[in-house]
Amino acid sequence: MPEKTRTTMGQVPEKNRTTGDGPTENRTATGQVPDKTRTTIGQGPTQSRTATGRGPGTAGTTTRRETAAEPPTDTADATGPAPVSRRRRTLLLLLALTAATSATALVFGLLSWAPDPPEPTRPLTLAEGERLAAVRVTNLRDLRAGVRITAGADAARIELVGWVDWSRSLLYLDVGGPGAGAERGLVQRVGPVLVIRPDPAAVPTPAAPPLLPPADRWRLHRLAPGTNLAPVLDLLLDLAADRPDQTQAVPGSGARWIAQDTVAAGPVDVLEASLPAGPPRRSPALGSTAAPTPSAGSASTDPDGQTRFWLDQDARLHKLVTRLPGVGPVTMILNRADRPTLRPVDALGGRPGLPRALTDAERRRLDRLPARLRAQRGATMTLTAPVGTDTNLRGAGWVSWTTGTAYLAVADLGVPDRRTLLRRDTAGLARADVSAAAAGGGTAEVPGRPPLPPPGGPWRAQRSGGDDLNVLVEAAVAAGSVGPPGTALRVREDVTAGRTVDVVEVGPADARLRYWIDRDGSLRRLELHTNANAWAQLDLQPAVVPRLTPTPRPAAKPRPATPRPR
Repeated sequence: MPEKTRTTMGQVPEKNRTTGDGPTENRTATGQVPDKTRTTIGQGPTQSRTATGRGPGTAGTTTRRETAAEPPTDTADATGPAPVSRRRRTLLLLLALTAATSATALVFGLLSWAPDPPEPTRPLTLAEGERLAAVRVTNLRDLRAGVRITAGADAARIELVGWVDWSRSLLYLDVGGPGAGAERGLVQRVGPVLVIRPDPAAVPTPAAPPLLPPADRWRLHRLAPGTNLAPVLDLLLDLAADRPDQTQAVPGSGARWIAQDTVAAGPVDVLEASLPAGPPRRSPALGSTAAPTPSAGSASTDPDGQTRFWLDQDARLHKLVTRLPGVGPVTMILNRADRPTLRPVDALGGRPGLPRALTDAERRRLDRLPARLRAQRGATMTLTAPVGTDTNLRGAGWVSWTTGTAYLAVADLGVPDRRTLLRRDTAGLARADVSAAAAGGGTAEVPGRPPLPPPGGPWRAQRSGGDDLNVLVEAAVAAGSVGPPGTALRVREDVTAGRTVDVVEVGPADARLRYWIDRDGSLRRLELHTNANAWAQLDLQPAVVPRLTPTPRPAAKPRPATPRPR
């Protein structure tokens, strides 16, 4: 039988043990029963640890066989922190000390740092003077560039975003800023001719305009005196010329090297010099009889006579900062990589072409045009005519080639509540001024067709020709009876109302007409180069035309009777 458990001071009871083949107690290597828990006076219980350093278990001991199988390892309590832990703690302390030292050195360095003094300004070298003199020639050679301009200050500030085409003296910009006024919206300019597409509801900050300009709502515009826009546009166009400006390169011109800088395109030199006095006279753009572009002259000379140019090594201008009298500070930033081909709007002649003589097929279509129109009998007409800076006309009506009659209602954008009824027939031209409601309604931008029959009223006879509107309407009526006069040139191929056309130009330089003829031989548009150096359009759409009754003619006044001699 196993012995009873014994209890002694400081020892736990021994478990049953047997001898021989009976159960025996687990013994340690010393032959003693391991303590499970010990209790001493003043001390709490301590857990027993095995020779392998494991935590307490149920038995809390290992057998001799287990002891021989597992090599003994040191425990943390027996030997203290592991060497790896000590190395890690030492490394962390060294890193913290290094970071603190670096931070302290950085703070002291920042407090004691001072920038290097800028390199002093100096007169231009010969190479720098030649680059400055070649700026405008380089612009003309590069053809186009994207621009972003800020002009003026505070409430008078205007902002421009878009493109300049120096090769054609063409500007295409979106105008914004608090000082934009009536010019807020899109602007195009060819030489001195400016058209706008106003948008009073546009956001103040401009954005790049659409590459394909909208076709509607363009009008000829005259900039009011004192506006910031006119001198800025002049300066932008004056940055191109066909020969160097030698006054910029001569010693004693006052031009100086200021500093080096870096822009998006790379390193540049900042040079200070006076603005050029104005480019040599340039030929007007293709399709325009405008006079050569006037130079900015004194309008582009800032009060202190100095302007800063950001130039690269190839004489390309990337930025310009100056002051203009009456405008204030002006900053121009040029993007030399943004160079799309620009398309002028129809009022400025449309996209450029390569004029050439007519082919045989094109000549036959032009010669057969009158017969083709008489076979169609008639068409609706839509008028868009910028005939003056204060006169932009819109109209709608009909033309009958069988009777030689045209009848339309014309609105002036400057007088939106009035209409002019215009009729042309075998008796000549006649006009009558009526209210918008009496003339078919609609808006000034899109007027309605004239009433039928024509209203009675103060119709007045007009002589043939006289103004651009009369010339355009008479040409539309005559196209059904005689061919275009004079030498004809094919300007380009174009598209209108979804149909491909050949644009054929005829007539003298001071009264040029363009016939838009589709491949079926139908006339789709007539254009006239107006006295304002813009182009007026009369769009034609084949249709059934109502009977155009004659206008009421004023009764002839009776002659006063002459007394018979007695």
